[in-house]
Amino acid sequence: MTAPSPGSLVVMGVAGCGKSTLAAAVAAQLAQRWLEGDEFHSEASRRKMARGEPLTDDDRASWLARLCEELRREPRLVMTCSALKRAYRDQLRAASPGLRFAFLDIDKAESRRRVSARASHFFAASLVDSQFDTLEPPTAEPGVLHLDGRLPVDALCAQTCAWLRQATSELRP
Repeated sequence: MTAPSPGSLVVMGVAGCGKSTLAAAVAAQLAQRWLEGDEFHSEASRRKMARGEPLTDDDRASWLARLCEELRREPRLVMTCSALKRAYRDQLRAASPGLRFAFLDIDKAESRRRVSARASHFFAASLVDSQFDTLEPPTAEPGVLHLDGRLPVDALCAQTCAWLRQATSELRP
């Protein structure tokens, strides 16, 4: 009998927290597909963010719908998505029962430093404040691992994979 699947994982947090780096490491460790959520933003949303204009719920609606479709299509996926609001996370959960979230928590100064250091990304550093204004931390939500985003990626990957393995072992009869 094969072990139960840990299901899908969304690595979430504000811009610059390390979502892509951690998601790539976890996906490699678990031999799962990694999906970069930023690739699903519309061209209009990318241009808006590049101009320093924050996205609205309406701007994010089609993006979240596309991510939900990917979660429905593939039951074992590692995905990045800021998932800043509880409503966004609940929408993703509805698309993938048992979905888990790894929340990379960093402060505003660190986010600003990291985003400013990125050479080629459409997200303007001036949007960091809006990310924190929008963030509804997933405190006390089920299926969420809270991580210190300042830790080295190896440590974050080990913590995340151990958490997922524990969750998977709890599924066994």
